[in-house]
Amino acid sequence: MFTDVGPLELVTLAVLAVLLFGPDRLPELIENVSGFLRKVRAFSEDARQEVRTALGPEFQDFEFEDLHPKTFVRKHLLDGDGLDLDGIRSSLDPRAELTELAEAVRDPAHDAPAARRVSLAKTPPAAPPARTAFDPDAT
Repeated sequence: MFTDVGPLELVTLAVLAVLLFGPDRLPELIENVSGFLRKVRAFSEDARQEVRTALGPEFQDFEFEDLHPKTFVRKHLLDGDGLDLDGIRSSLDPRAELTELAEAVRDPAHDAPAARRVSLAKTPPAAPPARTAFDPDAT
């Protein structure tokens, strides 16, 4: 839950708690908060047990973490297929095909038949049109 809290942030919170509550009330506050957290955890575990017993004996090994979509997909849909999420991502990634297509567009002579390349290579370039001298009386 709080895995992204760094050491500097913890020190900042501790200093802020000392400043707000004072050093004499801080141990009592910590004790009250930890007791509240213990009660919440116990309530949560009791609720989980009640759900398991209400579902019946075939769901005694049921884990609530399995309800998370990623965990559900990994456990039920990809189980035994030999596929992992990285394999699925790479098969759905269009970058390889787009790179191949871009190379084909950049170098059209690469994919052209050999006879066509030869005929294109033997064709002399077109000569520029001849220029005529400007005649001011012709206008």
